[in-house]
Amino acid sequence: MTVTVPAPLRELPGTARTAARWSAQHAAPRLVMRRMAATGDLQGTMLMEHGTGRLHEIFEQIRDEGRVYRGSLGYVTTSHQVCKEVLAGGDFHVGFARGRLPGVLGKAALWAQAGGPIGPLTPPSLLAVEPPDHTRYRKLVTRVFSVRAVQQLRERAITVADELLDDLAGESEVDLVERYCSRLPMTMIAEILGVPPEERQKVLEFGEGAAPSLDLGLDWATFRDVEASLAAFEEWLGEHIARLRANPSDDLMSQLVAATEDGRGLDDHELRATAGLVLAAGFETTVNLLGNGVALLTRHRDQLDGLLAADPGGDEGGGAKPAVERWTNAVDEVLRFDPPVLLTGRSTATDTELDGRSLPAQTMVTVVLAAANRDPEVFDRPQEFDVTRENAGDHLSFSGGRHYCLGAALARMEGEVGLSRLLARYPDLEVLPGATRRPTRILRGYATLPVRLGEPAT
Repeated sequence: MTVTVPAPLRELPGTARTAARWSAQHAAPRLVMRRMAATGDLQGTMLMEHGTGRLHEIFEQIRDEGRVYRGSLGYVTTSHQVCKEVLAGGDFHVGFARGRLPGVLGKAALWAQAGGPIGPLTPPSLLAVEPPDHTRYRKLVTRVFSVRAVQQLRERAITVADELLDDLAGESEVDLVERYCSRLPMTMIAEILGVPPEERQKVLEFGEGAAPSLDLGLDWATFRDVEASLAAFEEWLGEHIARLRANPSDDLMSQLVAATEDGRGLDDHELRATAGLVLAAGFETTVNLLGNGVALLTRHRDQLDGLLAADPGGDEGGGAKPAVERWTNAVDEVLRFDPPVLLTGRSTATDTELDGRSLPAQTMVTVVLAAANRDPEVFDRPQEFDVTRENAGDHLSFSGGRHYCLGAALARMEGEVGLSRLLARYPDLEVLPGATRRPTRILRGYATLPVRLGEPAT
């Protein structure tokens, strides 16, 4: 789409262009959300009270209004069934329609988006494109990041987890996010991307800096840091991809660089976007999964004891599930009960219907994944955490439809390995007072998680 940019905006220097992006993508939406909340709009209230502990109370208020709630900026659904329909529907496209902003504001928003570094929410990222481009990208990427390929990484994940736990030997109290929950996924992502060992600390810093790019309503300082991290990672990636083309290895990124479909592969721009998505989305969400899982399992000690009751690979007989399967189910219950991503957004591509309502094109629809995961029409006792829940895997924490999370198998595997190895090594691990949640609105997890490790198992 060609956007006619007002003349004053075309002349803006770099810093002013960055400010314009921040204003359009974060400052203006945050101001609108604040005003919505002040009027009692539940959509605005949900987004402004993300850190108050009232989220699930607000979800239930929205649910009481019906399967689809009309907010000031569009529609909100907490219904599991309606969420699935939106996520799978061809009439719904990813993201919120910035083009709905009136006049110059709409043009400025589109121009601002095009002026920044490649991020996980900007084209050609898989999270930001639709067919036919999405179909081609997804086919190539899925072939490389297959479930089979991820399962082949399991033994490596076990080794990495055990090495990180070895590094904790002799320590009593640690911040688990810093020392374990962040290091396991980042090490795995670095190896997937073929990052040389001497450059992994640099990539870790890129990942930590870029992760908030998935969020909404960032303050100016955070936004500047995010853009700087994305730009630095993009520059590093250009050199890295060139190295992989010249000297491919057996890592998944080398395979993706070489992959073709009907004689066509991903160009460097598309490869950088894919690697950036793997870094930003795969890092932060898995850190959150691990931290949320530790907090929940140690809070439900009787359930944790049941998970640890047998050898991780054994089968207890008598109809009981092997421990590996129990951990798989436990990770799904963590994802259901406290998902790493609160919600996602869609816009109607054409005039369509949703739950009996007529929606014109470019109508915003907020899909509240965390609320759908506690829909009483799907889950018995939805407000209870239960690692034996038979349909725990019916959660929507990995989204759905053609935008189902590319890294779902990897995240599940790292969750199973990370939680089971940690809590088998330190079965008496205790979360201490002082844990802090991330300030982000859409990403849900712990910024710090101080723990007392206890005596290691012999």
